[in-house]
Amino acid sequence: MPTAILLESAALALVFALVHVGARRLAFLSRRPRSIWLSLGGGVSVAYVFLQLLPELHEGQHAVRESVGLRLGSTESEIYLVTLAGLTIFYGLERLAAASRRSVREAGGGDRTAEGAFALHIGSFALYNALIGYLLVHGERGDELLYGFAMALHFVVNDQALREHHKERYERQGRWLLAGAVLLGWLGGVWLDLPELGIRLMIALLAGGVIMNVLKEELPEERQSRFWAFLVGATAYGAILLAV
Repeated sequence: MPTAILLESAALALVFALVHVGARRLAFLSRRPRSIWLSLGGGVSVAYVFLQLLPELHEGQHAVRESVGLRLGSTESEIYLVTLAGLTIFYGLERLAAASRRSVREAGGGDRTAEGAFALHIGSFALYNALIGYLLVHGERGDELLYGFAMALHFVVNDQALREHHKERYERQGRWLLAGAVLLGWLGGVWLDLPELGIRLMIALLAGGVIMNVLKEELPEERQSRFWAFLVGATAYGAILLAV
């Protein structure tokens, strides 16, 4: 791997890790109505998925067919099942965390999740972060800075949501685990070269996860999200992606 690409990907992995470690200092992001910066970041992330990752999935469909020998006539949606799986998994995790908070609150234990829900939720996001770190090295985007900017904003959005669910436990443990997972994913990308099928499946899971993790923050009425900020982020970043 060229040294320039290696250094660029390492710098982005470090930025991703620092987002989780230092995002707690951005206290203004946790206010209601929802911060325009979070809605804008959500728009950027979704634009990246639809204009960059999903086209890669279309190309990856051929890799899936060749690797597993599919012969399903004109059907060309197999890899999107993995995207659907990613979306469904993170929807389930969100419901689990919300239900756990409600149970603990009703039992008089405060507004936080139970220990088991915390472990499962953070463990799943650690794998998600490791996947993103791995794709810093092996993604086929043409401009890693565009990927890095979109994912850094996405991490800010995720960090706020996870802190809201897990409170002090996230501060003590969760943010450090997620920061370390990104760096471990990057190291895995440097030392481990997966086949094309594996990388395509990672991209498919990532696409579904990003869509779900953004929309679950933007859609609930109690979030009081800023549609105009989401629209600006999606439109502006979409225009940039189409121009490069």
